[in-house]
Amino acid sequence: MIELPTKSQVTVRIIGIVSASGFLILAILSKASLQLTFFQDAVLNIFSLVILATPVIYFWVIKPFVKAHDQAIDQIQQMSWIDPLTQLANRRLILRHTGKTLSRAIRHGVYGAVMILDLDDFKPINDIHGHEAGDAMLVEIAKRLASVTRTEDIIGRLGGDEFIVVMGDLKADKQEALDRAELIADRLIHTISKPLDFDGKQLKVSASIGIRFLDYEKSATIDQLFSDADSAMYLAKNKGKGNAAFFQEEVSVAASIV
Repeated sequence: MIELPTKSQVTVRIIGIVSASGFLILAILSKASLQLTFFQDAVLNIFSLVILATPVIYFWVIKPFVKAHDQAIDQIQQMSWIDPLTQLANRRLILRHTGKTLSRAIRHGVYGAVMILDLDDFKPINDIHGHEAGDAMLVEIAKRLASVTRTEDIIGRLGGDEFIVVMGDLKADKQEALDRAELIADRLIHTISKPLDFDGKQLKVSASIGIRFLDYEKSATIDQLFSDADSAMYLAKNKGKGNAAFFQEEVSVAASIV
């Protein structure tokens, strides 16, 4: 965490600059043979002090303080949007991005998808191998999700071992967009199922994925999209490990992709 200079540190720096500048001015004026009145001497001292001390105060006190302040604000904002463990988007950023994705889909007439992923057999990793192993697995899963998805998609961690992928502009053709979403889910399941070598042990999980298709022709709230994707995820989980299911308004059918 970036630390800002304290008030006492700023005060000491300013006093030091002013004092040093004052001594320097006195030393210069004492060697100059100027016949000045008391008032002229005071004005010259003040003017010289301002001219000499101001740039030093700016570059040594004000500029570093402003820079540190801006960096601290950026860091706080970053922390408010990012999951600290996986460095993925947190729920707040996911909601914001999903709203923008919906707006773009409607504006450009394209389809997208929301995928909620829940890891199968993750709890035994924590129980048997410890939380360090569990954290290592979550970090690795985050990297694998990033390797499969596009840079314009957003990957997030909803909490625990639950992740989300929000994809916009899959295709303008509905069937092609559906096929694309299914292909990406297939790739996600495949890459997540690969074992992780941790401390000489092979750790392995699979993923159950619920897919909520983003149909720009049908309105839906963000909360409804997430709820539908979550329902589809449980359909996939009930089908068996390493499965994906599309949410359908009338009937939800879990379909194995592996």
